Amino acid sequence: MKSYYPKGKDLATHRREKWHLVDADGQVLGRLATRVARLLMGKTQPTFTPGVLSGDHVVVINARGIRLTGKKLDQKVYRWHSGYPGGLKEVKARHLYDTKPEQMVRDAILGMLPKNKLHKRMAKKLRVFADAKHPHVAQQPQPIQVEA
Repeated sequence: MKSYYPKGKDLATHRREKWHLVDADGQVLGRLATRVARLLMGKTQPTFTPGVLSGDHVVVINARGIRLTGKKLDQKVYRWHSGYPGGLKEVKARHLYDTKPEQMVRDAILGMLPKNKLHKRMAKKLRVFADAKHPHVAQQPQPIQVEA
């Protein structure tokens, strides 16, 4: 007995991609990121298949209101390398939270997506905004509750 493996074109004919609106105000960063990553991967769909892009679009608003537990705001350090000698860059979580909170939320969510060929395509379906205003009203994103 063969198992059914849906192809991308099969999923496209059966289902339209939904748009979800997630309010990050007062949410813990890691817990919010796991729930949004599941939506982007499509794990909430009954037709989830790891090798097929079946996730939905997600709009995260109020990234400025995100919470970090414990002493992470002062102790967590974000690092990246430019590729040049001596190009290691570091920034504390508090500085990133004050200047670019949407980048902090985006990095947490994208770090929880699988590192494969679909990673970039899933990342394109994520939109993060620091405030409540967003330009995706025409897509009519449905608000979803993420438990605190």
